[in-house]
Amino acid sequence: MFSYVDKKIRERLEHDRRLVTIDRGGRPVTETGKAPFISILGPIPLPRMIGDEEVVLNWYPFVRRVELGRVLAAAEAAPNGHEEAFRELLQSRMSVNSVLACPGFLEQDEPLVRIHSCCMTGDVFGSMRCECGPQLAAAFQRIMEEGGGAVVYMSGHEGRGIGLWAKAVTYLLQDDGQDTYQANVTLGLPEDSRDFTDAGVVLKFLLGGRPIRLLSNNPLKQAHLERAGQSVSRLVPHVAGVCHHNVRYLRAKRSKGHRIPPL
Repeated sequence: MFSYVDKKIRERLEHDRRLVTIDRGGRPVTETGKAPFISILGPIPLPRMIGDEEVVLNWYPFVRRVELGRVLAAAEAAPNGHEEAFRELLQSRMSVNSVLACPGFLEQDEPLVRIHSCCMTGDVFGSMRCECGPQLAAAFQRIMEEGGGAVVYMSGHEGRGIGLWAKAVTYLLQDDGQDTYQANVTLGLPEDSRDFTDAGVVLKFLLGGRPIRLLSNNPLKQAHLERAGQSVSRLVPHVAGVCHHNVRYLRAKRSKGHRIPPL
């Protein structure tokens, strides 16, 4: 990783602890001697508006360290019909994810944290086929009201892990009557291939093991974070942006265990 960054710059960033590599336990590898797992940059100040208030977020982009052995193993598996090896490699090893920390995040005993899966159609295009855009906006607002917390933005999670192109195809299948999960399966893809453990490892490093309150309706997120060693004191319900365009989508999510009230 960071092969395009001048060695002197990389060494300076590491010296200043603006570039840190951690192991699977969320500990700096220089302290443990264990295999590097995730590299984290930051904090990088990002001013933005939240409601009517100008807020300076601290941005921590993070990415998995790609090991040559892992790449070679995926290359050997693909000719034998195991394309899933490449898909998993591309999704979790080459996506740059982000912690967007609001003021107070590092000081709170149990900060409020939203783990948000990338949704280009909802977050950027403003589509109402899902509730993702309103959920993201409401998360920042709620975190500021709580006095500090963070949004962890998982960039490789488009369409629950299938990518934007495949997601576009599933929209057409949904228009023909399938629900959001059935459409993924029709394409030969998993209903949900997302993995939130990387977020848990990074949060554990940043918070030093302190618990979080998780702003989510999805128990799977809590399970993945706890599997990575990040304690979750409780799930905080987060329903936003419900409308007639996405009610069928939300009902499908509810049928898969999301804690969404009857619609």
